[in-house]
Amino acid sequence: MIYSPPFGQADLTNCERELIQLAGSIQPHGLLLVLDQPDGVIVQASSNAANCLGVASGSLIGTSLTALLGDIAQRVLECATVADLAEPLPLQCSTVTCDVVKYWEGALHRIEPGRLIVELETTADAPTFTVAHDQHRLLQLVGDSVQRLSNAANIGVLADTAALRVRELIGYDRVMVYKFDADGHGKIIAEARDPRLESLLGHHYPATDIPQRARELYLRNRVRVLVDVHYEPSVLETAAESADNSPLDMSMSFLRSMSPLHLQYLKNMGVTATLVVSLVREGKLWGLIAAHHYSPRNVRFAVRAACDLLAEVMSTRIAAIENYAHAQVAVMVRRLEQRLIEATSTEGDWRLALFRNPRTLLQPLEATGAALFTDGEVLTSGEVPSTPELRELLQWIDTQSKETLFSCSSVAKANPMLDSLTPTASGVLAVKLSTKRPDYLMWFRKEQLLTVTWGGDPSKPMFGNDPRELSPRRSFAAWSEIVRSTALPWTSAELALGRAIGAALVDIIVQVHAVRLLVAEHQLAGIRATVESSGESVAIADADGRLLFCNHAFAALTGRSGDEIPDLQQVARLFTDPHAMRRTLAALNGGQPPWRGEMALRLEDKSALPVAVRAEVVPGRDGKMLGFILTLFDLRDSKRAAAARRHLEESMQLAAHGRSLNAAMDDAPRGADEVIGAILTNASLAAMDIADGSIGTPVAALLEELETSTQRAASLYEQIRAFTGKAVESAR
Repeated sequence: MIYSPPFGQADLTNCERELIQLAGSIQPHGLLLVLDQPDGVIVQASSNAANCLGVASGSLIGTSLTALLGDIAQRVLECATVADLAEPLPLQCSTVTCDVVKYWEGALHRIEPGRLIVELETTADAPTFTVAHDQHRLLQLVGDSVQRLSNAANIGVLADTAALRVRELIGYDRVMVYKFDADGHGKIIAEARDPRLESLLGHHYPATDIPQRARELYLRNRVRVLVDVHYEPSVLETAAESADNSPLDMSMSFLRSMSPLHLQYLKNMGVTATLVVSLVREGKLWGLIAAHHYSPRNVRFAVRAACDLLAEVMSTRIAAIENYAHAQVAVMVRRLEQRLIEATSTEGDWRLALFRNPRTLLQPLEATGAALFTDGEVLTSGEVPSTPELRELLQWIDTQSKETLFSCSSVAKANPMLDSLTPTASGVLAVKLSTKRPDYLMWFRKEQLLTVTWGGDPSKPMFGNDPRELSPRRSFAAWSEIVRSTALPWTSAELALGRAIGAALVDIIVQVHAVRLLVAEHQLAGIRATVESSGESVAIADADGRLLFCNHAFAALTGRSGDEIPDLQQVARLFTDPHAMRRTLAALNGGQPPWRGEMALRLEDKSALPVAVRAEVVPGRDGKMLGFILTLFDLRDSKRAAAARRHLEESMQLAAHGRSLNAAMDDAPRGADEVIGAILTNASLAAMDIADGSIGTPVAALLEELETSTQRAASLYEQIRAFTGKAVESAR
């Protein structure tokens, strides 16, 4: 069993497993209460809570929340009626001490049935400077920022805009945008800073700087604020006679104490206060917006919600930009596919056409060489290793993954036995073309010496005798290294292009082999295996319409085996409109060009399955027809995507007319409609970009995620107005 050190007892050898969610203390600028439901008895409290609430020390635990004056008990009770409090719910309330009203803001969430965590921060003047804006100014900043983020055309401009706008919003000394690579290392891709500070733009930070448990919490708890790195924690207290000594899960607590190692890390950088907002893409941590300040600094809840909203809008725009690149991939692949099909019909071999023009194959992926492994042969283009080395590489790649796509930017590091490939094939991108044989198309990149600037030497020893003195790096001076045996990493767009080209080649291979089934019966066994293993649904008939062959995919899709379908007339009966299919087949028989369209299969349970149909006639060399090829494609996913887009558009139309917003919008200040409009415009633009890019991406899931993100952004906007509106009322 792997040892997980308790909070505060980790060192650099095991900090990856530190139980940071079980901190047992909070930052002292707020207070925390743990309540038992339904009576609202306080069973745990931070050590500063009694003093903050004006209660005698030691008398808070065991007291019902209703014993506190003010509306705190009422507000908590109202929130507690919400069925699911797994996510923190914003809370505003008041307490009364010696006839003095004190206003609070915070959140509560449920950690287990019958138990709530309530966290509060005072809205009154505090010793620590707190960032706040009046409602008009905050709405203006948010609305303008959403519009600017929505107009960003690429990731670089988007990140620069986000850094500038967040710094304008919160006023921290430095605001950075981190992007994580596939190995978890972070790179600062944008920065807005005080001109007196040294720039960190372009610096890399190793994955170990953010342990995996911290990354998991960043996914759940999107905004984290550290007010003062030099704080003294306020520990959680429990009744002495309590039988429950299990540590409190503080995963969703915004006041939770931070790991001493992380605090030491910040002290070594000279940083006093931080604000970190997660950038989430398809349920994964894409990056972070990280703000550093060099004196204590807090942020009001409305401003935190604004930061969260901007990160949500940025995440949506990231999805749109990256998916739009995939849409461009589709255009390139269609052109390549057409050239190969034409070459197959005129020359009989698509492989020669693929390698005839090296620039066409290599340039789109910025590769320096390529190799095709098919039917035991090797064809190459550009600068490539020797044939024996290529076969060794093929053998290794074929054992690495069951996926159809494989990529690596340093073959020598991944497999030192292949170090000799470094000069010509340091990086490799491979797509598998067969499920039965080691057939691959590979692209190669030469070694490229890279100078990487790290925020301190990541390999430098950092151990001391006193655990409190341990730190990830004692010096954050820029440290550079020359990276060898490495090629430029493959981008997400290049991976999408490689995957799409592979899919196109698989399609072409199936078509070529389907033709050969008609013209070369002595090759039937080998070719049948290729078509049979294809994931595409294919049926082949002779010139008289007798069914010669249908693969497993066709039988699985239609629910009928080849024995049950003797001819194309019976195939037509599988559709909800058999007459339409018969008319199509008759038109093909009469000399019409190949037909593509959409129909629906009638399944055994009487339901209809939408499919795309490709029907074509195969001519012989003498001009006579050899037969028919019928290919079916399951359209359920694309239909789901279309439904998701319609649902999103309907939701946005409702929101645009104010139907899905809170009734409080009726008296919203000027500028509110512009902000909602900007959020909806951003969602609409993202929806168009996502829908345009359908190569290798789950469009329906992305659209559903976009709708959820847009609803969340609107909810955060309502929080901003609610909190700032409450502040305005308090000021009156």
